[in-house]
Amino acid sequence: MIIPYFKSKDKNFTLLQGDVFELLPQFDFKFDMVFADPPYFLSNDGLTIKNGKITSVNKGNWDKSKGFEYINDFNRRWLKLIRDKMKEEATIWISGTMHNIFSIGQILTELDFKILNIITWQKTNPPPNFSRKYFTHSTEQIIWARKNAKVPHYFNYELMKELNDGKQMKDVWTLPAIASWEKLCGKHPTQKPLSVLARIILASTRKGAWIIDPFTGSSTTGIAANLLERKFLGIDIESEYLEISKCRKFEIENQIVFNKYRRKIQGFKEPEQLELYLAKENVVNYDNNIDFNN
Repeated sequence: MIIPYFKSKDKNFTLLQGDVFELLPQFDFKFDMVFADPPYFLSNDGLTIKNGKITSVNKGNWDKSKGFEYINDFNRRWLKLIRDKMKEEATIWISGTMHNIFSIGQILTELDFKILNIITWQKTNPPPNFSRKYFTHSTEQIIWARKNAKVPHYFNYELMKELNDGKQMKDVWTLPAIASWEKLCGKHPTQKPLSVLARIILASTRKGAWIIDPFTGSSTTGIAANLLERKFLGIDIESEYLEISKCRKFEIENQIVFNKYRRKIQGFKEPEQLELYLAKENVVNYDNNIDFNN
């Protein structure tokens, strides 16, 4: 039986500690959406600039590349497992860079997912390229795919159009990188900004949906999900990052902080736009809770 590392009082935010390859086969709950930020395998002893200082790009042993075959096998294994945890109409979002995104795209096709879009997230404040030997890296890619080619997926087209001044939203999103107020509980080396996750969640789920992140880190996915009135399960092997995740959930249990953080999410004409949308959004009667005994 799985014992959660943490489960919030409102039962909308659950964390599991352990190896995703061992934990996913142990329960049968099906999710409405997946967001995954798997290892990019870019810890190659290179250098970058962070906060004006030269620093190593290394994130940890979990991010070191062991060759193409290893990367492909790793991606194939976790995608097979997570596919089994998706509802038939569910979609999955996977972030990456040139270091891993081509492998992921290949494996998604191999496993009969249907790729819907490849979003380019253009950061408004990327670190500079101090080597002056190539263009500044200022983007990340996010693949959006659905589980089944013939089963329709949910897309909140009208809201995305509204956020883009009444025009169809394109697959290039200009959104800021992580802000300092998002790191008050601690730092994760690959933490994503709430603004990116909020757009992803609003685009592809309805209120009340269950979302899983198999490489949760500091759980930006979960915080965004709860701020947008969705439910969340996150998995990570590192207790250090799970503690940051818990702290972030405790932060937004304070209603004043909850309201302040929701208003800080970027990508809207004004904060009231998100508030008004959520106020009128209908709750879908999804499964209420995860039973780890099944």
